[in-house]
Amino acid sequence: MSKKGRGNYDERKRILILGGSGFIGNAIYKELCSYFDTYGTYNAARRSFEKNKQFFKYDLQEDDIVVLLKKVNPDIIISALRGSFAAQIQAHQHMMEYLKENKCRLLFISSANVFDAYSKYPSYEHDKTLSESVYGRLKIKIENMMLRLPKNKMAILRVPMVFGNGSPRIKNIKKSILENEPVEVFPNLILNVTSDDRLTQQIHYLINRNKTGIFHLGSNDLIHHEDFIREIVERIGQFNPIYKRVFTTNNDRYLAVLPKDNKLPKYLQMSYQDIIDYHILS
Repeated sequence: MSKKGRGNYDERKRILILGGSGFIGNAIYKELCSYFDTYGTYNAARRSFEKNKQFFKYDLQEDDIVVLLKKVNPDIIISALRGSFAAQIQAHQHMMEYLKENKCRLLFISSANVFDAYSKYPSYEHDKTLSESVYGRLKIKIENMMLRLPKNKMAILRVPMVFGNGSPRIKNIKKSILENEPVEVFPNLILNVTSDDRLTQQIHYLINRNKTGIFHLGSNDLIHHEDFIREIVERIGQFNPIYKRVFTTNNDRYLAVLPKDNKLPKYLQMSYQDIIDYHILS
């Protein structure tokens, strides 16, 4: 990443990443830990984090998030939690109360799925959210909680499909190819994409610049899901995989979050081709 937007290590800015042992949460931790006083959480299933003194065990369904927040006393909370939807909602409700009473800001990793009921156009920051999926409705519920906070207390980061060399999506594609199983593609789905590398660099910039509000963190251009996956497979190697083409509708449908009002600097913007060339198979 360019030196722009990065500050010196600042012990006074303490960051807690909820879900720090997951794919995205851990990528964020690795990006930030050399520059800020950074902590993360892991659950009982990820005991490899036990020896890392910067990580705290946190069970979403059993532990009180406020106890952890009081212990760490973060300046910034980054929520990349996964797990029980009911437990996620409860944890974020408790977080809202903590945020109201403490000098702290929340960055919430949301999803393009908050717009998955709208299929005819890509979506922008201030478009109305509406979802047909349980996952999208979860994200909307948490977003709506955050929108009741003072603006300087929160940032909603809507993210499209995340790829990257170590990402679950790329691992599953490679596994399917090696085991001669079908690679699932959606021919009618038009989307934008991102990678763990670029997403974490963008989050670093938002923290350094104390940015708040709603951000759409994906490629600036769109591509059909099938075309994107086929190009990735071609880059992986000389394979002739089986493709399982899944049609959820007869017409093209969009699942894309594009920036209009809150655009990042050009050096942090990217195309889907950049994601393929520099962030997946480099």
